[in-house]
Amino acid sequence: MPRIARLVFPGAVYHVMNRGNNRQKIFKAEPDYRYYLSLLETYSQQCGVIVYAYCLMRTHLHLLVETPRGNL
Repeated sequence: MPRIARLVFPGAVYHVMNRGNNRQKIFKAEPDYRYYLSLLETYSQQCGVIVYAYCLMRTHLHLLVETPRGNL
């Protein structure tokens, strides 16, 4: 059964989650975490997305973000 389409609108707040295939590691060492955070900072500024919280774990990550322009 497919997932219901996500509602996208200006000012929406989302819990975004990403997981490695078959629960494989997506972060293998400390530099991987730092690199991901630098990308998150760059692209959240570029896209105008506000990151309220994040949790990075070896096999997955969680983000709490707001999209002032409705551009998730």
